[in-house]
Amino acid sequence: MADIVQRGLYFEECEIGARYLHRPGRTATEADNVLFSSLTMNTQALHLDAAFAEQQPFGERLMNSMWTLSTMVGASVSQVTQGTLVAQLGLSDVAFPAPLFHGDTLYVETEFIDKRLSDSRPGQGIVTMTHTGRNQRGEVVATATRVALMWCRPTRGES
Repeated sequence: MADIVQRGLYFEECEIGARYLHRPGRTATEADNVLFSSLTMNTQALHLDAAFAEQQPFGERLMNSMWTLSTMVGASVSQVTQGTLVAQLGLSDVAFPAPLFHGDTLYVETEFIDKRLSDSRPGQGIVTMTHTGRNQRGEVVATATRVALMWCRPTRGES
């Protein structure tokens, strides 16, 4: 029987325009929101104080947007970067065009938009991708551009 190791994509496998739909989705819970906000020392009442949040424009607590961003990146790992990432180089163009609430399910997709071999690191390449998070109704709740340093495919004899 063959041994199969789950991994992300090597640089050469990152196809510009390819879009990966990461499934299953992740349903956001109150526990996620309280734990993440507490662990990151974010005391924003919009995440933690139901009575306060009820009086605000959305009428209920919002999921911590950093939880949403982290979960978007995390959802992509098994298909895109597991074992093939050298380093994350940056995140930009992060936006939250609609709120995510407790009980919403976050679905994530990743699209490759650019790539090039590294000039200074042989055997590695720089990949730019966009992550898009949608709720269960298909509404975009978050977007981000991510730049990552990825391993190139090993040559024969390497592993």
